[in-house]
Amino acid sequence: MTTPQVARPSILTVDDDPGVSRSVARDLRRKYGRDYRIVRAESGAQALDAVREIKLRGEEVAVLLADYRMPGMSGIEFLEAAMDLFPAARRVLLTAYADTDAAIRAINVVDLDHYLLKPWDPPEEKLYPVLDDLLGAWQAADRRPARQVRVIGHRWSSRSYEVRDFLARNSVPFRWHALDDGDTEAGRLLTACGEDGVRLPVVITAAGETLVEPSDAELADRVGLTTRPSADFYDLIVVGGGPAGLGAAVYGGSEGLRTVLVERRATGGQAGTSSRIENYLGFPDGVSGEQLTDRARRQALKFDVEVLTACDVVGLEARGSARVVRLDDGTELAAHTVILATGVSYRVLDAPGLGALTGRGVFYGAATTEGPSCAGQDVYLVGGANSAGQAALYFAAHARRVVLVVRGDSLARSMSHYLVEQLARVDNVEVRTCTEVVGGTGEEHLESVTLRHTKTGETTTAPASWLFAFIGAAPHTDWLAGTLARDERGFVLSGPDLVTDGRLPEGWDLDRPPYHLETSLPGVFVAGDVRADSVKRVASAVGDGAMAVSLVHRYLERS
Repeated sequence: MTTPQVARPSILTVDDDPGVSRSVARDLRRKYGRDYRIVRAESGAQALDAVREIKLRGEEVAVLLADYRMPGMSGIEFLEAAMDLFPAARRVLLTAYADTDAAIRAINVVDLDHYLLKPWDPPEEKLYPVLDDLLGAWQAADRRPARQVRVIGHRWSSRSYEVRDFLARNSVPFRWHALDDGDTEAGRLLTACGEDGVRLPVVITAAGETLVEPSDAELADRVGLTTRPSADFYDLIVVGGGPAGLGAAVYGGSEGLRTVLVERRATGGQAGTSSRIENYLGFPDGVSGEQLTDRARRQALKFDVEVLTACDVVGLEARGSARVVRLDDGTELAAHTVILATGVSYRVLDAPGLGALTGRGVFYGAATTEGPSCAGQDVYLVGGANSAGQAALYFAAHARRVVLVVRGDSLARSMSHYLVEQLARVDNVEVRTCTEVVGGTGEEHLESVTLRHTKTGETTTAPASWLFAFIGAAPHTDWLAGTLARDERGFVLSGPDLVTDGRLPEGWDLDRPPYHLETSLPGVFVAGDVRADSVKRVASAVGDGAMAVSLVHRYLERS
C-alpha cells in the first residue's frame, strides 16, 4: 500500500517585472525548491487567483513575497487580500529604495514581517537569512484557525474603547462589534449569550465565556494574560512595562536574575502607542511602538521573566534586607531589589466640556485602534513633541484632515527635525502654532472644539468628533509619597541628586552614597521617564533600564 504524498507548502512571489519575477523565483528554487513549491505570478490578480487555488486544494502557503508597486493591485493590496485566506503566512514586501517610506507607512495594514530591498544580491546574505527566519517561525507556529475574542459595545462608550485599547496593546486578537454602527452580528451575539445590551461592553472569550463590563484584571485573566505571580520572592521586581521596564527585565533575566515585571495596563507605555519610531538605533526603516514592544516582551519571556499584566502597585517598603511591593488587591511581592520604571502619563486637557467626553471622542495618547474609524473625517491633535508628530502621520493615512494644535510658535523647539520635515510633506496635515484648545461640546460624543490663538486671543469653534492630546508628562508616583525622595513635580530623585552639601539623604543607613540610579531607599532603583531630569527618549529609557540592572548586581555583591 502506497502512502499518499503530502503536498509541499508554497512560497509565492509576485512582481509585475518579468525579469525580477524570474530572478526571485530562480533564487527561491535554488535554496528552497526541495521542501517548498515555488509559485510565481506577474500581477496581483494572478497571484490572488493562485492563492485561492492553493486554498481550494487544502494546501498551505508559508511565505508571500510581493512587489510594492504593481499596476492594478499593489503589493499591499494583494497581501491584505491574501491574509484572509492564509493569515499565518509570513509576509514580505519587495521595494525599491525610493519606495521604502511609503511602504513603511502601510505596515499596520498587513502586519508586515519584513521589507526586502531591490536588488537583493547576493541572496546568501540578503535573501536567504530573512527567509530562513520567517520559514522557521512559520513552521513553529500553531496554524489552526484562531478563535478570536469578540467585544460588543457602543462606538462612543468610553469603557468599550478602554477594553479595545487594552486588548490591542496587549496583542490579544479580537473582533469589534458596535451595536450603534449597523453591526447585525452584535445583536445576534448578545442574544446568544443571554444579554439585553443594557450593560456593556460584553466580551466573549475565545473559549466562549461571557464577561459583562469586565475590569482590566478580570479581562486579562480570562484572555490568557498572566495576572498572578508564581513566587513570593524574586531577585528583582521591575515596576512598569515601558521601554525602561522592558529593558531592565530583558537584562535582568538574561543575566540570571529571577525577575518579575509588574505592569498596571499594557507593556510598551507611551512608546507602545507610537505608530512609527524612526530614530531608534538599529531600525533604519523605522519601527512601530507596537512592534518594538512585542519584540521586547517576547525577548523578556525568552529569558524566563514573569510578566504580570493589569496589576497596579500601590505600596513599597523595606522589611529588613527585602524590598516589598504591594498590589491593589493586597498581594505582596518581595525581592532583593526593585527597579521603578512607571513612566509618565499625558496631562488631561483642562478645558470646559472635555472631561466628560474622555473615551468618547477625546483621547490621551495615540489610540491607534481608532484610526480606521476616523476615515474621511477631521482629527485634532494637541501637542508639539515627537509623540504628537508620529500620531499626526499615522492619522493622516486615515483622516480627511489632521490639525496639529501647538501652543508654541514653532515645532522645531520640541519635535525632532526628521518629523518636522515629514509633516511638511503631508498635504492633509495642518499645523496651527500659538494655539490651544479651550473648550469642547458634545452629548453622546465630541461634536466640536474651541481653539484660541495665544497671542491675539481670537477664538474659533470647529466641528470635530476626534481629539487626541499629547501634552506634558505627569509621573505615576503618588503612591511613593513618604517613601522615596521626589522633586516638586513628583519625579523620583536618585544618585547625586540625593546628596546635598555632602549630606546623605535622610534615613540612609549605608556607609556609601547612593549609586547613580539608586533612590533614597537602598536597593530600589529608578529608570526611564519617571526619573528626575531624564532624557525623554526611547533609547535613553532602555539604556536606563540596562544601567539599573548593572547597579543591581553591584548592590547585591556588596550587600
